[in-house]
Amino acid sequence: LEPAEKKMDPGNHSSVTEFILAGLTEKPELQIPLLVFFLGIYVVTVVGNLGMITLIGLSSQLHTPMYYFLTNLSFIDFCHSTVVTPKMLVNFVTEKNIISYPECMTQLYFFIAFIIAECYMLAVMAYDRYVAICNPLFYNVIMTYYRCFQLTVTVYILCLTESAVHTGFMFRLFFCKNKVVNHYFCDVFPLLELSCSSISTNELLALVFSAFNVLIPVLTILASYIFILSSILQIHSNEGRSKAFSTCSSHISAVAVFYGSAAFMYLKPSSVSSMDQGKVSSVFYTCIVPMLNPLIYSLRNKDVKFALKKILDSGKCR
Repeated sequence: LEPAEKKMDPGNHSSVTEFILAGLTEKPELQIPLLVFFLGIYVVTVVGNLGMITLIGLSSQLHTPMYYFLTNLSFIDFCHSTVVTPKMLVNFVTEKNIISYPECMTQLYFFIAFIIAECYMLAVMAYDRYVAICNPLFYNVIMTYYRCFQLTVTVYILCLTESAVHTGFMFRLFFCKNKVVNHYFCDVFPLLELSCSSISTNELLALVFSAFNVLIPVLTILASYIFILSSILQIHSNEGRSKAFSTCSSHISAVAVFYGSAAFMYLKPSSVSSMDQGKVSSVFYTCIVPMLNPLIYSLRNKDVKFALKKILDSGKCR
């Protein structure tokens, strides 16, 4: 029978208390090199994102809407990576990477929440840049502290609610005796493959929510950048155009990597998805993107460099 039409087989059903994560690869010779590689990525991710949050908090000149959103993006990236990476690193040094049922569902909940939060925070940041470039005279009037707070709270409420719906429907499934999750963390489709009961509702829910969470932010980002591009073309200074285009290209590149890898994994039914291809795709938005975002959005920024230099200089004076 097709996966969406699977029925529970009482003889093959057991009360699942734990799962075994298959990991990124089963080749023993790759375990240590991958451990070192992803440990390095995680360290850079933690230092970069927590460092950015600390720097923005300590620097009064960075207390603007743009850096307020960057703080939230750094927080989301740190949490997103922390939900997945430590457990993946454990898999490289253990023969069987066992994860309990409650721990698996908890990981699933927070993974979905933070990936959705990243989608919408990227869109909010694009909107902020649209207001700053296209309506500079009204920027402080439009992007007030209260408006920024409203946008941020809306993002978190939306991601936590959608994640609760996904996880709630996952709790309703019966899982078979085969409890090996063909992934390096608890994700929606790899878990659905282990279900003995019908997963048609879960697949439909995943497809609808994924399309919703990709299309709305992407359309917001595209609309924002169409207006931004129109404004940039009206700039007569070559230096001004070059600076604006450079900022836009970095943002668009990061958005393309994040949404491209996420869409590849989620915008098709699990029956036609290759989980091995999905693992590689997942690495981008669970490990690589959270590491790159501080570099793309902040560390190349002159204001951030100046704030960092100022703090370092004040530390030397003491």
